[in-house]
Amino acid sequence: MKLSTKSEYALLALADLAGHGDGGVVRIEDIAARQRIPRKYLERILLTLRKGGYLKSRRGKGGGYELARPARQISLAEVVRLMDGPIASVRSASKYFYAPTPIERNRALTKLFRDIRDMVAKKMEAATVASLAKP
Repeated sequence: MKLSTKSEYALLALADLAGHGDGGVVRIEDIAARQRIPRKYLERILLTLRKGGYLKSRRGKGGGYELARPARQISLAEVVRLMDGPIASVRSASKYFYAPTPIERNRALTKLFRDIRDMVAKKMEAATVASLAKP
């Protein structure tokens, strides 16, 4: 599994919101500056997170973004799946994004990659945005 920059920035933005939100909205400029994420790229990422149900936005003066649900209820796995798709390194080992691949011709290889997927998914499912937050 390899995270895209998009997933990395999404996780950084969510951690920033969890650490700086204090129950209110956070301006996109503040997130971009603190996390050193290009603003235009961050806007697209936050839009995806909003459409995915992880963020709420408020327009106008005093507007910004806030978490749509508690940070302890958002796992890293679900965010990575939203941004990048499967956690599995090969599609035929994926639980949610299965597609046939040549590796399926060998049962031992298929089992190995499913075991790897399960280990990674278990860790990522257990880790939440709250565990990343720094005030």
